[in-house]
Amino acid sequence: MRFTIYQDSRQGGRANNEDRTTYCYSREALLMVVADGMGGHHHGEIASQIAVQTLADSFQREARPAIADPFRFLQTGLTNAHSAILDYTVHHRLRDTPRTTCVACVVQDNVAFWAHAGDSRLFLMRGGKLIAQTRDHSRVRFLIEEGMLSETQAAWHPDRNKIYSCLGSPTPPEIEFSRKTPLKHGDILLLCSDGLWGEVSGEEMAVALKGANLVHAVPMLLTQAEARGGAQADNLSVVVVRWEDTYVEEPSSIISTQAMGFNEVATHMEEFGRDPAHKVDLSEEEIEKAIEEIRSTIEKFNPRKPEQ
Repeated sequence: MRFTIYQDSRQGGRANNEDRTTYCYSREALLMVVADGMGGHHHGEIASQIAVQTLADSFQREARPAIADPFRFLQTGLTNAHSAILDYTVHHRLRDTPRTTCVACVVQDNVAFWAHAGDSRLFLMRGGKLIAQTRDHSRVRFLIEEGMLSETQAAWHPDRNKIYSCLGSPTPPEIEFSRKTPLKHGDILLLCSDGLWGEVSGEEMAVALKGANLVHAVPMLLTQAEARGGAQADNLSVVVVRWEDTYVEEPSSIISTQAMGFNEVATHMEEFGRDPAHKVDLSEEEIEKAIEEIRSTIEKFNPRKPEQ
């Protein structure tokens, strides 16, 4: 595999950043995840951390070096994350469950597989055009599909942030899956929270990223979204990859997995409470305790196999 990848997350105008992102890759597979802890629900950042960490842990265990069944992997990972969040709620006797949206994508054999719950989105871009995107699990999206609301009206609708599927809700999440989607050289997959797509459309992003250096262009998109969101801008996070088969950017920005071992996995995820972009109102002692509790919760649903 050869690809260029970039991830970033910003607090926007909010008191805390409840978004979480990660990407992991082995010799033959790539995983990308974005989770948006839901505002108004206690410990939203805990829910999003559990979601990305559950999927990353599963990938580290199963990508040897490919995922046997990507769709099953996504279904199991999202379901286990949902169960882990509920378990955390019971253990801490919370009055309300932490919740998060989540979108995740696996790429292997030049084919993309993705799944989501909520309104964190995936966009597939080709040649500066939007080829495909996920369908939000929201009341507004339902009204648009029924012809009762236009896209312009939806941007200002009072229910635009109300979703009917997420991880951590008392009811099981509705997880929606893509089809197997073959990728071409130069295709861009962009996963993001609504803080980005709510201010900059998929079509605008596709044009801005065509032929651009992701390391330079993506921060500009985030800055544009922050400016449009103003003082109340939402958290905004993104993981974006350009699929490569020849060098088209500086060699330092392109990842080649050819030299990786069959059981080797690289993971890029900030540890809870350690990233300045994800402010949490916790002391060092409380952060250490939270890290240990998250790990303990996840391991109940991602048991590690004994070494062979």
